[in-house]
Amino acid sequence: MAWNFGDILDSISAVLPQDAPALIHGDRVITWEETTRRSNNLGRALIARGARPGDKVAFYMRNRPEYVETMAACFKSRLVHVNINYRYKADEVFYIFNDSDAQTVVYGSEFRDIIVELKDRLTKVATFIEVNEDGSAAPFAENYEKIVTGGDGAPLGIERSPDDLLFIYTGGTTGMPKGVMWRHDDMREAQLTTLRALGPIPETLPALVEFIKTSGPGPKTMPACPLMHGTGFITAIGNMMSGGCIVTLESPTLDAHELWSAVSRRGVNSLAIVGDAFARPMLAALDEAPDKYNLTSVVSIVSSGVMWSTEVKRGLLRHLPNVILMDSFGASEGLGFGSSIMTSAGEVKTARFQIGGRCRVFDENDQPVEPGSGKPGIIALGGPIPVGYYKDTEKTAKTFKTIAGARYSVPGDWCVVEKDGSLTLLGRGSVCINTAGEKVYPEEIEEVLKTHPAVEDALVVGVPDQKWGQAVTGIVMLATGAKFDEEDLRKHVRSHLAGYKTPKRILVGAVPLRAPNGKADYKGVTDFAKRELGIA
Repeated sequence: MAWNFGDILDSISAVLPQDAPALIHGDRVITWEETTRRSNNLGRALIARGARPGDKVAFYMRNRPEYVETMAACFKSRLVHVNINYRYKADEVFYIFNDSDAQTVVYGSEFRDIIVELKDRLTKVATFIEVNEDGSAAPFAENYEKIVTGGDGAPLGIERSPDDLLFIYTGGTTGMPKGVMWRHDDMREAQLTTLRALGPIPETLPALVEFIKTSGPGPKTMPACPLMHGTGFITAIGNMMSGGCIVTLESPTLDAHELWSAVSRRGVNSLAIVGDAFARPMLAALDEAPDKYNLTSVVSIVSSGVMWSTEVKRGLLRHLPNVILMDSFGASEGLGFGSSIMTSAGEVKTARFQIGGRCRVFDENDQPVEPGSGKPGIIALGGPIPVGYYKDTEKTAKTFKTIAGARYSVPGDWCVVEKDGSLTLLGRGSVCINTAGEKVYPEEIEEVLKTHPAVEDALVVGVPDQKWGQAVTGIVMLATGAKFDEEDLRKHVRSHLAGYKTPKRILVGAVPLRAPNGKADYKGVTDFAKRELGIA
């Protein structure tokens, strides 16, 4: 059948226990009845303010119930979700607003100053809505709470389409993020493909409604990672469509003790994280207080976006012996490349994945790579996959390729196919840096470094790092007579770009940064950085 997330929400909310929790944030508990009413009011209000099917709504806020309510409102009113990385500086934020053609901006009050700074440049935006518990808003904006509590909360009663879109802005290697366009039906089918591997599932909307009638609400899930990232966003969608409850944390940054306290207090069943950057602090908190939290409700922890080391998994299983730890290998451009499951019953190697059923591995000539050949290949995922990148036909053609008559998503990950058919991930063939799930474009940082008076030239690479997966590392050639001040250079980058883009280390290059033809020698510079930093 053809799926639409708005139709699913309308149907399941009608049969869920109305007092069942849908959203939990600290001491706030919002029931399914309240969430349904509030999201209906918001969706109707957006339409009344001029939003039409296919218009874009930018989400500029941290993890909180309002993010999920606005997601539901967009699904119901046929509007398109656009994620904004709240760690971006003003110009970076403006780029996403502008590139996405956002018609509405829903933002947290903590980001009011940036919105005020950008407002006059945001000529495409018709409606600003500020999330602020005290009821206030900027003079040009409306208060979120007043909108969602105004109205009768009735269903919108509109006809929707499986072709309705949602966007996930993600990184690449061409410099700036691009909006990955997903049809509702394709996203739903991609999620169901994963679930089918675990057992029988409801295959139609009536069957899903009947299942929820019989089985009751779905699980309690905590996206510990940001909802504005693909991992958190996609996890939240899956949980919403099961009639479950989404638990979010109040702290603006990860507080592992807060996390485990919320898990214990609220009986969380599953968590979504991004590799060791989350898992290591979580393990450290349990090691500090091994008997402090009741974690018997936890069934699974799922990670995506960056490697999750066997060492850290082993440590977590000491505290959570009955929990399933799953590495999900996917991307905003495709779900289901592969998975790796580790339990107390057996370990798996870091970066080793069981290949997904829709996944193939091709060489550079689009020929299948034979298992056990030792030959590296590029991972490709068959449908359902996204439509492409918003307003970028060239990048779409490069990533979503037709091979032997079938359309694949090919984000650029390289691997070796082992004899048993499993994959050993090698990494991106491009120079894109993945640091704790954030994709960083070297060229962007390089250009900022080169604006510093002490820098003649610069390259930026990622080097292996236990915590971050890859640590952003700068290598500079100093201008004649300039003195090297690493901290001043880092401060310079931080003043122009989001904090996570700031190099963890900056080194003075003792090797040429470029080949004779002028092209950047990323491999040579990476090898130099690893030697200098003592990384094998």
